Amino acid sequence: MAFALTWLAEILDAAGLKVAEQPGWRTRGRGEMDTVLGVMCHHTAGPANGNMPSLGIITAGRPDLAGPLAQLSLGRDGAYYVVAAGRANHAGAGNWQGLANGNWQFIGIEAENTGLPGDPWPTVQADAYCRGVAALLRRIGAPPRMCCGHKEYALPAGRKQDPSFDMNAFRTKVEAIMAGAAPPLLIPAQDNQARPTLRRGTQGALVTQLQTKLGVVPVDGMFGAHTEAALRAFQSSRNIVPDGIVGPKTWAELDL
Repeated sequence: MAFALTWLAEILDAAGLKVAEQPGWRTRGRGEMDTVLGVMCHHTAGPANGNMPSLGIITAGRPDLAGPLAQLSLGRDGAYYVVAAGRANHAGAGNWQGLANGNWQFIGIEAENTGLPGDPWPTVQADAYCRGVAALLRRIGAPPRMCCGHKEYALPAGRKQDPSFDMNAFRTKVEAIMAGAAPPLLIPAQDNQARPTLRRGTQGALVTQLQTKLGVVPVDGMFGAHTEAALRAFQSSRNIVPDGIVGPKTWAELDL
């Protein structure tokens, strides 16, 4: 049975962000959420290399803590991996704005970063972090103050250090986006050869070419679920974020 947060992918996609839905995410969780009142930011403290090397742990958990460990994970390239629509083990003991049931009341985002001083946040990832949080807060009807860092929520004070950036400055950026001061950076409408971005719902000759390349049956020129699944598999095989969207990077790998 699907959990309540099945709108996560749609909201992030509508904000112009790259979204990679993970298999089974709609039915993954430790149980159902309570009323969602905020968003909690984390960093993974994972490996220094790779776009989202911590995805497996976030999804399945670790020996001392069952997964999922967050509803969303954020790669270094700014892509959101949608992991779970149910409750996740990301908060632990703490309090923010009088709320002490973090796992039940906050959406958790684990962003890939070591947390070390020598690991700066890529601009595209930092921007996507702000924009994603703004979109989520808007969806649940919460103000910017209902975004907190794990280090701000966790008790006893000092128990957690993530995320490694200044949360007050982060909330200021989120507030500006929610106020409409910063338009979203959308996925490019076309690549440098004027080939349009293709996604579910697109129809036409380019979709037919795409389906032929991917071996989709039937080849009908309609970008539906089967085409998207085949495209995600292709993207994974080429180490591209498997977002199911044919943008500039995927066009280059397809060589159509």
